[in-house]
Amino acid sequence: MRRPVITTAIIIAAASFLTWACRKEKDANTNGISPNKARLQVALTDDPGDYDAVYIDVRDIQINVTNDSVGGWQSLPNVAVGRYDLLRLVNDDDTILADAEIPVGRVHQLRLILGPDNFVVIGNDSIRLETPSAQQSGLKLNIQQDVSAGIMYKLLLDFNVAKSIVKTGNNRYILKPVIRTMLGAVGGSIKGWVVPDSVTTAVLFILGPDTVASTYTDANGGYFVRGLNAGSYNLAFLPGDTVLRDTSRTGIVVNTGMVTVVDTMRLQ
Repeated sequence: MRRPVITTAIIIAAASFLTWACRKEKDANTNGISPNKARLQVALTDDPGDYDAVYIDVRDIQINVTNDSVGGWQSLPNVAVGRYDLLRLVNDDDTILADAEIPVGRVHQLRLILGPDNFVVIGNDSIRLETPSAQQSGLKLNIQQDVSAGIMYKLLLDFNVAKSIVKTGNNRYILKPVIRTMLGAVGGSIKGWVVPDSVTTAVLFILGPDTVASTYTDANGGYFVRGLNAGSYNLAFLPGDTVLRDTSRTGIVVNTGMVTVVDTMRLQ
């Protein structure tokens, strides 16, 4: 016979999870990060400028995690290619240009590659921004920061429009991007294992009254969730086999930029 759930909190969390899981099932195992990898989000934001719109044409984002400044570049997968109006990304708004796993170690440089469709809008006039040939191969930005395995980082590209657009004679405008970069860890991570590993178990991550994240154990009984705000979490374990009972673990402390490893949970 299935033994009763051990705490009222888990009953509430489990009920919430049933609804939440319907929306998240297809992403159930996307919270993990591959071994010896970090995760990097590249976001674009802007300081205000005296224009009606400023469009930049993002074609590629590359990073260099080697000491080879010539051949060490690699494109990030799934870059959100397209034109972006920088003036819609002000006052702490931003947009994610890329979200990808990267090797651990030091991120030396990032290269932002723009296409030809860059425009400034002034009143009813849309004026093409000329791009110097030196920028067509990619604007190189120095990062020089270390990233650790299992941590998600956000790299913010703060585009200074006022300094990046230069007006010359004959109503010509030249794009010379001035970008400030800020790389920081996004929350912390929790990692652990559940046995028996032959049973798929849902793991809920509870902060205060809220279930803030969830995942399922993999074929080895492992689970991993990243990007959690710092705090003390309770974990609820809901095995798929009704012979085993739901259980929990409390007081799991998460620190920003760190991976908290939880002792193996043995279901009974």
